[in-house]
Amino acid sequence: MKHRKHRGPPWHDFWNHAPPGRSPHEWRAMFEQFLGEPPEDHWMFGGRRFRPWQMGEWVFNPFVSMALSKGGGLLPLYVLHLLNQKSRYGNELMTLITERTGHGWVTNPGAVYPLLNELEEQGLILGGWDDLTRRTVRHYTITDAGRDELDRLRAVMKPKLKEALEVLHDMLDDLDDMATDIHDSRNDTPGSEKGSDDE
Repeated sequence: MKHRKHRGPPWHDFWNHAPPGRSPHEWRAMFEQFLGEPPEDHWMFGGRRFRPWQMGEWVFNPFVSMALSKGGGLLPLYVLHLLNQKSRYGNELMTLITERTGHGWVTNPGAVYPLLNELEEQGLILGGWDDLTRRTVRHYTITDAGRDELDRLRAVMKPKLKEALEVLHDMLDDLDDMATDIHDSRNDTPGSEKGSDDE
């Protein structure tokens, strides 16, 4: 396994100042410049969960996406929540989730429409065609059973969501502390302070 040193500017110089609309080509070039190889060839980012990064979608957030993935558990809860507000179309649901995650979640019809079918089979939502003849646009409405299930899911999952946020916050603090320790240890190495013996 080969390890390459990055050749570019500090990552935060890109991340903190990247304007909305940065092109996929610029993102991929920055990634390769910093990590020494494109995302699809990187040992950690080459898997399918990071495919949007491989395509240059720099606003994609893998942690948000994993929480909303099929096995993540949040997508059914949030879809029921949105349908509890009012009836919606499948495309509308995907657009809303994308917007409310700051585009950190990439629209995924392969996840949303099978979920809507499952929720309908469970009797939690009801689907209806706008045009029974053409059957091209389908809207979805939550049922009374769906509202009851939403209340139960909220009661079970909200405490665990809060707990997960606390754990992630603690881990982020650990990473910040580690970065500070590494920075301090480098500054404490012999020769790191210039001019101290010249006076």
